[in-house]
Amino acid sequence: MSEPINKSRRRAAIATAAVPGVVLGGAIVAPLVTSMTPSERAKAAGAPVEVDISNIKPGEKLNVEWRGKVVWVMKRTPEQIASLGTIPASQLIDADSKGSEQPGYVDKKTRSITPDLVVMEGVCTHLGCSPVAKLTPGELGNDWQGGFYCPCHGSKFDVAGRVFTGSPAPKNLAVPPHKIDGTRLVIGLSQDGKEA
Repeated sequence: MSEPINKSRRRAAIATAAVPGVVLGGAIVAPLVTSMTPSERAKAAGAPVEVDISNIKPGEKLNVEWRGKVVWVMKRTPEQIASLGTIPASQLIDADSKGSEQPGYVDKKTRSITPDLVVMEGVCTHLGCSPVAKLTPGELGNDWQGGFYCPCHGSKFDVAGRVFTGSPAPKNLAVPPHKIDGTRLVIGLSQDGKEA
């Protein structure tokens, strides 16, 4: 005659065998799943960047990193804004920014959403050097009204990032997608809030 089946003992034996299997399966699957999601560094590299613009004074420039590039956030003075209208188009390679990288919602001449606040990549369009601010009128000659100068090969840009003729840089400085929301600037989002 056979012994009666001890159901509680059977459940304990199944649980004892199943727990290590589940743990082992989780240990194998977890790294695989984790490897398919982007790292924090990768997410940060492409993620929109928020900048508090409430304390930027006229004439000041902030350097912000977005997607591994330096982005300048500059509040232009009334004199700097006025200077943009005095530069003859013949002195600029792309005065109306038709062939330059910038969102369609920025003004073609000021290259900004609002005339006083300009956002542009601080990367020369010639060979990728970093131009330096030369914002004082006359700093690079009598006709210099202020702007940026690339020390690598001599490209010159006005305070809107428009490149002067005779410069090796072929295009204006790039304007990344950005959105202004009160005192907050978001680089990497377009005006309609879509991520670039």
